Amino acid sequence: MARQRSLRLRTRVTLFFAFIALFAGSVLIGVTYGFARSTLLARENSAARDQTIIHADLLLQQLEENPQTINVFVDTELRFRIDGDGFANLGSLDPTRPRAGTDTQRKIDDYPEVIVNAVEQRGNGTAYVGIDGQNYVVVGVYIGAFDVGYYEAFPLGDTERTLRAIFTALALGGIGTLVLATLFGFSTSRRLLRPLSRVADAAEEIASGGLDTRLDEESDPDLDRLAGSFNDMADAVQTRIEREARFASDVSHELRSPITALTAAVEVLDARREEVPERTRQALDVVVSQVRRFDNMVIDLLELSRLDAGATDLNVERLDIVDLTRRIAARYGAVDVPIEVANQTRTEVSIDKVRYERILGNLVENAQHHGGGALSIQLAPVAKRRMRITVEDGGPGVARGERERIFERFARGSSARHRIGTGLGLALVAEHCAAMGGAAWVEDRQGGGARFVVELPSEVHE
Repeated sequence: MARQRSLRLRTRVTLFFAFIALFAGSVLIGVTYGFARSTLLARENSAARDQTIIHADLLLQQLEENPQTINVFVDTELRFRIDGDGFANLGSLDPTRPRAGTDTQRKIDDYPEVIVNAVEQRGNGTAYVGIDGQNYVVVGVYIGAFDVGYYEAFPLGDTERTLRAIFTALALGGIGTLVLATLFGFSTSRRLLRPLSRVADAAEEIASGGLDTRLDEESDPDLDRLAGSFNDMADAVQTRIEREARFASDVSHELRSPITALTAAVEVLDARREEVPERTRQALDVVVSQVRRFDNMVIDLLELSRLDAGATDLNVERLDIVDLTRRIAARYGAVDVPIEVANQTRTEVSIDKVRYERILGNLVENAQHHGGGALSIQLAPVAKRRMRITVEDGGPGVARGERERIFERFARGSSARHRIGTGLGLALVAEHCAAMGGAAWVEDRQGGGARFVVELPSEVHE
């Protein structure tokens, strides 16, 4: 089962800050808005009761002085005193007696039942209610001297607008806080992960061959410990790799002299093979082939040692790549192999002739040893001033699981039926390609076989 990819650490840290800001902002907005709403409504409720009592006292005085003019008093004096969209009604608990109001369209039945019932039971009441789509504070007062009830409704429009303004301000502040917290989280995550990024960059440089890469000292003690541990590890790795490289180089150099002498002696014996018995010739053939193979291996090991030590420089020349490819193929026994040149291929290129010969020659030899011989050599241009060289064979191909491993030293594919060559040819191909800023890989050939592909810049710089 494929491993589910999680969010990047930087993204998670940023989202954590954003979530905390969102949660804290929501709680703060809710608490602040709730407190403001309850405070404003309580103030409106208190003011409504006070004003209703004042108006009820005026009604009581008017009823005591001249009850016949109560309708005119309510319609003029109280209407003047009630601001905005508020209204009031005076109702007798005796249904046979007339009622008065500041608005002829409003009736006692428009008031909430709980307030009407409270007044009818000779009490007072206050409630919040919606009338015709608008919210009001409704107060009912019982005037016992004349057995009447006085009802007054105060609109909450101004309070609601104030609450909306408060909510809008809180919401904008919350959004601003969320944005700032997100930016702060992103900035903090970058600062926290910057040392890890430096470690990753240094590790990549070491992996690509920069063994002398080290981290600078950090001002933070914890981060400085990380940098110190990484540098110690890099020192140990560099020391081990250099020791092994020196060992391989020293061994190759030490073997070069006896192998040279042994090769010379074997060549003398091989030149006089007609003077030895038939059975001795067979043994001589085995010795000659193995000594030559050993000599080639030592030469390849020396070349790899120089590449590892960076002792080989680029010698760039302006050459005809098609002519050079044809001559290299002929030199390595592939004179009859067709060379296919794609359209728009640049024939004049700047390249290291010796390295290119080692690359193409090793690929041709690899096709001869393991693929039954090269079927074609192809030259084609690719983007960004690069060229691609392909050597195809009709052999068994290379299994997908071995396509990277066969470019390692002494690696052989499972399809190789016999041990021919040194096992270092493809490793040299990969090393020389990397030295020139290119790459090498292997693919399946359509119709069977393998396609060894090399991609190089058409303008190699020293």
